[in-house]
Amino acid sequence: MSAEASPKKENTTNIPADDMQRKAVKAQSEKEQHLGVVGDTYTILISGKDTAGHFCLIDMFVPPGGGPPPHRHDFEETFSLLEGELDLTFRGEKSTVRAGETVNIPANAPHQFHNSSDQPARMLCTCSPAGNDEFFLEIGIPLATRTTPPPKLDEQAQAAFLKKAQALAPKYRTELLPPT
Repeated sequence: MSAEASPKKENTTNIPADDMQRKAVKAQSEKEQHLGVVGDTYTILISGKDTAGHFCLIDMFVPPGGGPPPHRHDFEETFSLLEGELDLTFRGEKSTVRAGETVNIPANAPHQFHNSSDQPARMLCTCSPAGNDEFFLEIGIPLATRTTPPPKLDEQAQAAFLKKAQALAPKYRTELLPPT
């Protein structure tokens, strides 16, 4: 069969063309942003700006006693625990997550994690779509390194932090819930 007689090959996939404006992004320590949030240290490895808003990746260092209060948000959140263990409360049910385990929290489900051990825990957190990274940038305290503990807040500073977090939470599709 000659080239003229060959039927044209059509693109039969529904996959969009490659967006040549987007670049591969490698987490680089000199660009990482380390933030003190609720007594933990969160490091933004890949931001929503890096992924056109599809997801963000955050390294979370959770010291003994650390972890956020109960909350829920309108995006998926997946934790891969690298070191230590955490108590996870999901829709009121408590379980333990250990190093090597991964948990996905569905959008809108009430949850919280807490480090009740005497050792720090470390996990990678993926949020999809992104936005939680921007929330942490607005409420977090800049820190020097991934393991730098945030400064201890006195009662007045804690109240101011909570007030700021509550005011900004709706902007980032997040709801802070009362303690259980």
